[in-house]
Amino acid sequence: MTDNRGSFSRIGFILAAAGSAVGLGNLWKFPYTVGENGGGLFVLVYLISIVVIALPVLMAEVTLGRHTGKNPVGAFGAIRPGTPWKWVGYLGVASGFMILSFYAVIAGTTLGYFLKAITGQFSGITTEGAAAMYTGFVQNPLLQIIVLAVFILLTVYVVARGVSGGIEKFSKILMPMLFGILLLLLVRSLTLNGAAAGIEFYLKPDFKAFKPSIIIAAMGQAFFSLSLGMGTMITYGSYVPKKENVPVSAGWIAFFDTFIAIVAGFIIFPAIFSQGMDPAAGSGVMFNVLPVLFDKMPLGAVVGPLFFLLLSIAALTSTISILEVPVAFAIDEKGWDRKKAAYIIGGIAMVFGIPSALGQGAVGFFTNLPLFHMSFLDLWVEIWGNLSLSIGALFIAIFVGWSWKTKNAIAEMKEGAGDLKFAGLWAFMLKYVSPVLILAILLSSIL
Repeated sequence: MTDNRGSFSRIGFILAAAGSAVGLGNLWKFPYTVGENGGGLFVLVYLISIVVIALPVLMAEVTLGRHTGKNPVGAFGAIRPGTPWKWVGYLGVASGFMILSFYAVIAGTTLGYFLKAITGQFSGITTEGAAAMYTGFVQNPLLQIIVLAVFILLTVYVVARGVSGGIEKFSKILMPMLFGILLLLLVRSLTLNGAAAGIEFYLKPDFKAFKPSIIIAAMGQAFFSLSLGMGTMITYGSYVPKKENVPVSAGWIAFFDTFIAIVAGFIIFPAIFSQGMDPAAGSGVMFNVLPVLFDKMPLGAVVGPLFFLLLSIAALTSTISILEVPVAFAIDEKGWDRKKAAYIIGGIAMVFGIPSALGQGAVGFFTNLPLFHMSFLDLWVEIWGNLSLSIGALFIAIFVGWSWKTKNAIAEMKEGAGDLKFAGLWAFMLKYVSPVLILAILLSSIL
């Protein structure tokens, strides 16, 4: 591998890939989705879905990347040159770029709320006051563009420094910080009065409340949580040496991602129940409920800043991996220098993010697109964060399972792993089970 591309050490790959998977989907979306879907039953289906859907596709992406040593476009082209399969790679690169443009907007908001928390702006806040604070924040166009630019610049700075000197180095710093803050918040939340009710809601499945939408929501959360479908794991896999054990590394990535999501629930639900709040508050729980909760709970002045710092770190580890997808494409396919690729692509993504930044709360074209009856930000999340990833993952599973063939993927995995006793089971899951379930997620999103 050239210096311009770089490579990971084993621990660097696990931490970087886990950092890619761990993001706002774990710490924000997972808890509120659990709350909206009745608690323990959703969690049970989610854990099953990680094993059944997400892990087989994760292993397929990493294996494809390591075998070819290329970005998503180059990986498909290397195995099936001159065929339309390369367009699946282009979809992944485009998805990464577009997701970065709106994800950095939401990430910037977490950074803004960290500053609000650390400066004591949650003191004495009411539910109405929290809603007004959020509305005022997202309706300030200059402030939204500033936090968007700050987050993009942080992301570009890390990616421009290279794979080992940037992504791996900062992952080794940021991920332990994330775990440390997470454990501090966990201890504080579990020791609150009334925490037991939140734990029961979170862990005890209510099978009487079963409905098909819970299965679809849990499968979708498991799938999107691991950053699958846009070629991130193909790209990261391309930096992994042949001596590394791909199945074991993929298992650790899935474990860390799932562990952090589960711990996030142990933080949120005991805290919510301790204050008598509604666990089904939806996506507004992060900005409309938590500031009030932090003001009421003991040591909230410490917990609040730590929580939003945690969110910001998790978001940064994700935006780093998202930017790396189009940067790797520019390096491999266009011959660009890494710094040039990082700064140019990051700058263009920031410009593309401005409509999303202006489309969160203010009344206007970007917040109420007449044709779609939704904001620009919501539309971009639906197209690039849901539909494109489902389509990408579906074709990746089909490509590895049926075009490249699982026997070739297994041969690649055996380099560094030795004999694979579960190879047959993995092949069956990738070829027959995962595509059907991903298709169900895709159709439910469309319908």
